[in-house]
Amino acid sequence: MGEVHLRVCPLCEATCGLRLETEGDRVVKVRGDEHDPFSRGYVCPKGVALGELHADPDRLRRPLRRQGESFVETTWESALDEAAEGILRVQRRHGRDAVAVYLGNPTVHNLGALLFAPPFIRTLRTKSRFSATSVDQLAHHVAAWAMFGHQLLLPVPDLDRTAFFLLVGSNPLASNGSLMTAPDVKQRLLDLKARGGRLVVVDPRRTETAAIADQHLFVRPGTDVFLLAALLHVVFRENLQRTGRLAAHTSGLDAVRRAVLGFTPERAERATGIAAPTIVALARAFAASESGAVHARMGASTQEYGGLCQWLTTLLNLVTGNLDRPGGVLFTTPAVEPFRLAPAGHLGVWKSRVRGLPEFGGELPVSVLSEEIETPGQGQIRGLVTHAGNPVLSTPDGRRLSRALRSLEFFVAIDLYKNETTQHAHLILPPTGALEHDHYDAAFYVLSIRNFAKYSPAVFPKPAGALHDWEIFAGLSQRLVARRPMPERMAARALAALGPARILDLALRLGPYGGLRRGGMSLARLRAEPHGVDLGPLEPRLPKALRTKDGRIDAAPSIFTQALAGMGDPVAAPGSLGLIGRRNLRDCNSWLHNVPGLMSGRDRCTLLIHPSDAGARGIVGGQAVRVRSRVGEVEVRAELTEDVMPGVVSLPHGFGHAGDGISLTVATRHAGVSINDLTDPERVDALTGAAAFSGVPVEVVPADRG
Repeated sequence: MGEVHLRVCPLCEATCGLRLETEGDRVVKVRGDEHDPFSRGYVCPKGVALGELHADPDRLRRPLRRQGESFVETTWESALDEAAEGILRVQRRHGRDAVAVYLGNPTVHNLGALLFAPPFIRTLRTKSRFSATSVDQLAHHVAAWAMFGHQLLLPVPDLDRTAFFLLVGSNPLASNGSLMTAPDVKQRLLDLKARGGRLVVVDPRRTETAAIADQHLFVRPGTDVFLLAALLHVVFRENLQRTGRLAAHTSGLDAVRRAVLGFTPERAERATGIAAPTIVALARAFAASESGAVHARMGASTQEYGGLCQWLTTLLNLVTGNLDRPGGVLFTTPAVEPFRLAPAGHLGVWKSRVRGLPEFGGELPVSVLSEEIETPGQGQIRGLVTHAGNPVLSTPDGRRLSRALRSLEFFVAIDLYKNETTQHAHLILPPTGALEHDHYDAAFYVLSIRNFAKYSPAVFPKPAGALHDWEIFAGLSQRLVARRPMPERMAARALAALGPARILDLALRLGPYGGLRRGGMSLARLRAEPHGVDLGPLEPRLPKALRTKDGRIDAAPSIFTQALAGMGDPVAAPGSLGLIGRRNLRDCNSWLHNVPGLMSGRDRCTLLIHPSDAGARGIVGGQAVRVRSRVGEVEVRAELTEDVMPGVVSLPHGFGHAGDGISLTVATRHAGVSINDLTDPERVDALTGAAAFSGVPVEVVPADRG
């Protein structure tokens, strides 16, 4: 038997505990840690594949410099010097905002990157900042900022104690929980049903989660806002509200009542396709339940009314008495407080140069990235730094962005792979792999259904000549400030000298479980308890946790009430179908498709289409079809199923690995097509500026008809 290591899986939000056996520099076995009090031995296929990811021969291990159309290895010293010089050169020529930065989703799964990326960005002094936030959860942050005063005050479903769970546009059996850290979520949902609770799923597709629900309601993509407003309408109309103790700490409920007055169940039926009596019955049942939680995710967040959906979701929890109470939705009390990780937020302090979309928290929506690179003028983006992101596959109109990236004067990618995005870089700086650095889920314990903390030492030592993500950021920062005033130079050196572990230890000691008391939270305590520390169930935290200026919940921020008042009823394009995405438990956006163990089995990149829609277009199962949108076209195999509602088609997210310049041996054998060659950067949530991925109008025809 080899050496045994206990750690947290770093690949998704579930934070499952793993037990890894190693021999030398190889992982020989991975299974769930049965003694982890949170995940209880659960592990999904992604966690089992960590060994393959670590050993992937395509994973980059030395810095690469572009030389013509190819890349050559270089030293770290030379690469960091060249990167800093290139960034400064672009900024000297064109101004600070000419260099943009994009942080991908894995950034928040990496303690070192999470701690050191923000100070690096501050050294850039640029307003051209982007991240995966605006292709995922931006609507949640805007609602939290507007209602509670801080972008990280995100209510989390109390899944283990709720009696009624209403999921809107969410498929946790595939995502392992999203903005809801819940390992072994399937068993937790089955436990909910076993104790007499009710699970209702609202989704245009009968998802894996919908298949185990007590009730599944098909909804037309992009119309969830009408359902949520109608549910509130019924609650107010029938006097079912029970705000309870929070009424004394809430402003604007009368304005909410007036705002939803016109959103009747009958109007919602016309928009959503859900019968008005069903909507009324759902509102009554949820309001009458002993406890309940509404959780709306990707399908509701990434549409033209995503911001409104998250506001209405929070309101529905609030007015039914389910906000900040056991069995409802509550705020976590993590060992590292979120307010030490990020500022409160702000919206629209400045806007994008070309289209005038608002920033949030200092970031612009990534839906404007291509046009900001392409459009000449003051502030045009001429340089780019990316970290752990593949926006060519994950943001709207990826082909256009790919073309735009080729035009950049200088592009630095901090990434493990030469992929669809990084192939255009002038320098690729590969950090250590997931098992070669320590890990603590500072972000996801803020979203956990139970307060928990676990620290994972590196499984393997850092290879000779390698750098961690944080060391790359620190090295770049120190070079960028080398000629700036002494305080900036000293701050950069001091931060690098601390390193992530010492910063984490300080944050733990200053957190709610730390202090000077015996056994207080510290890094030493977490090291001594390798299975993790259970810190108890979520507890009510309001009004103390609020960060609004008046210390009250703002139920009716004007940005939301005005947007709701300006809504018209949806009008479908004649003959079009609504395109939605989907994911699989074996997928992790685009970056695990090079792991052989995760790509076995049947082809996952197919177009799901209802038999009635297929028949009307002369399409049979297994046939190649062309899917066209305003911005692009792909060819893919049709899969006929009644699991999508009529009028809806579905493609998975994260595929499209067919480029000549990428070095992903396994992924290219399972290339598939990219849904984001069809999504449209012009379709955005007007309130937040986030891309509206759900419900893109498309035409589908047999491929042999051109």
